[in-house]
Amino acid sequence: MLSCQLGLAQFTFPKLPPQTDKIENIIPKNWKLIDSAKGDLNNDQQVDLVLILEYQTPITETRAYGNQEIELIREFQKPRMMAIYFKNRQNNKYKLALQNQDFILRSEEGGKLGDPLKDIRIDNNKLTLSFEGGGDWRWKLNYGFQFQGKNWILVNANNIYYNKDSGDMIDKQYDFIDRKITTVIGSIFKRNISNYSSEDILVFTQPRTFDDLKKPWTWEVTQDNYL
Repeated sequence: MLSCQLGLAQFTFPKLPPQTDKIENIIPKNWKLIDSAKGDLNNDQQVDLVLILEYQTPITETRAYGNQEIELIREFQKPRMMAIYFKNRQNNKYKLALQNQDFILRSEEGGKLGDPLKDIRIDNNKLTLSFEGGGDWRWKLNYGFQFQGKNWILVNANNIYYNKDSGDMIDKQYDFIDRKITTVIGSIFKRNISNYSSEDILVFTQPRTFDDLKKPWTWEVTQDNYL
């Protein structure tokens, strides 16, 4: 289990209950629910549950930026974690399918725009997580994950970088199923009108999951292009 420094002591993320029939039983002491989504994630026609939880007190965390192996930055902020529970058809209870302490950006990681966590939703058995941040130059990140076998596979993503005043924009759209990347250059104010679009083959060795993607901005998909 991941631990962080809290003063001179070690902060340890709590272990969430493996099974429960009530959402309130999932939330540990000193944590709060800040966002949630419901929908079918494993194609069994049951309403599954995604929760985003935040600790009540800031601590010192070591977070990855850029290359997740060497570019580490210590931040003083409130830890977050994501929990995914599958609804069990037989007993009508929720069963823990994923607990992740790394991927959800913290409230201080959005720059001048504030909290970067913008949306979580479930559509067509896919979980989409959306983040946004920056200042005069802003970024939007969207990640789509599907449960395949026993893993949460990143199936699509896009990274939009734009200027809030001029509208100058680069939008990179990643399709990890068909292995292609679409790049749109132009203005965020004139989408699909005068923008230039190009498509290339997306080369990568294996699909990324919540376990190895770690957090936004740590995977160099192509040279100098990070997700």
